[in-house]
Amino acid sequence: MSIPRSSTTSAETRAPSVLEVTRPARRRIMRQYELAEKVSSYDRNTDENLLNKAYVFAMQMHGGATRASGDPYFSHPVEVAGILADLKLDYMTVIAGLLHDTVEDTSATVERIEAAFGQDIARLVDGVTKLNLVEFDSQQSRQAESFRKFVVAMAEDIRVLLVKLADRLHNMRTLHHVPDTAKRARIAVETLEIYAPLAERIGMQTIQTELEDLAFRHAHPQVYDSVRTRLEYLSENNPHTIEDISRELTRACCTAGIEVRISGRIKSPYAIWTKMQRKNVPVEQLSDIVAFRMILPDHEDCYRALGIMHRAYRMLPGRFKDFISTPKPNGYRSLHTVVIIPKSRAVPMSRTVELQIRTEKMHQTAEFGVAAHWSYKLGINGGQDFAKIQEELRALEQTSENSQDLLDNAKLQMYPQQICCFTPKGRMVFLPGNATPIDFAYAVHTEVGDTCVSARINGVDRRLSTTLRNGDQVEIITSTTSAPKPFWEGLVQTGRARSAIRRHIRQQERGQFSALGSQLVDRVFLLADLPRTAAALETARITLGFDTVEDVLVEVGSSTIMPEKVLQAAFPGRQDSLPVRRTGTGTVPITGLTPGVAVHYAHCCHPLPGERIVGIMTTGKGVTIHTIDCETLEGFQSMPEKWIDVAWELANDADLHVGRLRVVLANAPGSLGVMSTIIGQNDGNIINLKIPRRSEDFFDLLVDVEVRDIRHLTHIIAALRASPVITSIERDRDEERTETYQAALA
Repeated sequence: MSIPRSSTTSAETRAPSVLEVTRPARRRIMRQYELAEKVSSYDRNTDENLLNKAYVFAMQMHGGATRASGDPYFSHPVEVAGILADLKLDYMTVIAGLLHDTVEDTSATVERIEAAFGQDIARLVDGVTKLNLVEFDSQQSRQAESFRKFVVAMAEDIRVLLVKLADRLHNMRTLHHVPDTAKRARIAVETLEIYAPLAERIGMQTIQTELEDLAFRHAHPQVYDSVRTRLEYLSENNPHTIEDISRELTRACCTAGIEVRISGRIKSPYAIWTKMQRKNVPVEQLSDIVAFRMILPDHEDCYRALGIMHRAYRMLPGRFKDFISTPKPNGYRSLHTVVIIPKSRAVPMSRTVELQIRTEKMHQTAEFGVAAHWSYKLGINGGQDFAKIQEELRALEQTSENSQDLLDNAKLQMYPQQICCFTPKGRMVFLPGNATPIDFAYAVHTEVGDTCVSARINGVDRRLSTTLRNGDQVEIITSTTSAPKPFWEGLVQTGRARSAIRRHIRQQERGQFSALGSQLVDRVFLLADLPRTAAALETARITLGFDTVEDVLVEVGSSTIMPEKVLQAAFPGRQDSLPVRRTGTGTVPITGLTPGVAVHYAHCCHPLPGERIVGIMTTGKGVTIHTIDCETLEGFQSMPEKWIDVAWELANDADLHVGRLRVVLANAPGSLGVMSTIIGQNDGNIINLKIPRRSEDFFDLLVDVEVRDIRHLTHIIAALRASPVITSIERDRDEERTETYQAALA
């Protein structure tokens, strides 16, 4: 795939977006009168005195503090306020941007903010303030609890999210000043997992794209440089330009008498990288990394232009999407199609391009989402979109059992790739990409999800593991005797379904864990020759800090605490005489296992920390750990009694696991060295290498790499995939071993 030299152009001079105005690095801090004039120019209700007061208050509170760049810290809230003003948000939101860090980083309190600036502004500031003054078990739990508070605040007032996104955007623009590489990577990953999807969910594509690209270069710097270098190389070696195609498209529309404004762009490095991962192909094989936006006067012209494009150029089947008749949940509306522009005098080489056809109003909504039709104080109604988003946020918070669960569910729920399916009565149900009928059932109602047994998709009976496609009509078949299965958790994509399945399974398992815990406690009391009385267990409950004795037994049965700990808590004054369990090094980092059971890792799928896993109990062998999508598990579908619900404990950076890769490498001098260097640069260690096949042009390699977890292995795969010496790379699945195992079961 060849790429034009120019990355953006237009049939007419393109005006910069409102966010591009704030992008250039500038050290001069915006004066308070400049900010007040800027806000007053679009919001006639602006209280300039209150805005000036907030400016001075923030400057005084931050005092002489400086940022990693050496700039006064006060420059950050002013830049955040400037971004909000560029988006033409109401003056109270701009004031919240000025004050958003005062409670977190200075001696100011929410009460003081409320007394000086009012309840609404104080609520906005409180919504974006992290819980740094609260003690948590770890940084991860701190982040999760902060996110819970953030979601609750967003559900009440969506402006909290807008302030937070502006805050994160400026922090990402200046992230290169942070000297700690690990800290930069952590912030970048958090941005990719949480804040960019949030920006997409409210339709703010401009902010989403900038957040993704800024985070991409810090989270995966080597991959970013590789993708950017390949794009530059392809662009420099292509004699054609986007102007050529723009003129060709404009000519086709003008010939039909349609007024149109066309602009073209190369998709962002992050968007290209995600597409490379999804399709498992290099940059050259991507057909539509160039996109053109066609802006037309009204809806009818959009469909007319679509017809003209399809008559003039050959379209790629399956690539047409109508988001005008069926908008995305974030309000995005546009027609998408991919066409092949043939070689001609205007375009010397045949090109495959993506076309996005929309009106000016649709374009503004696509770029700036809720900010394009802001309703606070400006009298513009965008209430339906806000209400839908806030309803989702409330449902997400209510169906999550704890803060970490909420954070995990949000990552699943708000990723941008979404599909729209229909109930038999025509109700639209929006789901993330790769969703299954189980997700659909829980989206309709929790009871429907808990009792579903199969699905009828477009009139054909399908399994619950079937991946839904955009436009499918789905009918869920239920049974009152059915209940969620543990392996369902590995099939679903939505946080709502995942939480409901977990909750139901935990309710079922609670009785089983309690019974097992009771047996384990009985045994350890018997070995210690001490009475297992109600009074002793009540003492243990109080000492361990549980609400009920049953809670203690459940924790023992689920291997969260050891039965010896209960014994020690029941007899706190007799520690020296109590038996102590001796444990060696190399403890299995998996929860949900019965103490003392033998554990094996399946060689058919090579499970790694961070992946969804399931345990299979085998008589005389113990528990074998598989990934949730391992094909071997199909042989156990009819044996639910063998399934054990297990999960990885929090990863320890010191623990290493083996991931196996299948690599097709160019047979050229230095290729093996390049591959080894990339793995080493990404903190991987090759411990075994096998060449099962070799040809004149390629090596087929099996490479065992020591990694920390699945994310570590994914980063290595991504870095290798961007190298020109790597023809293909994928996680190895031992199909021969899987077939042998399944045959033995049969």
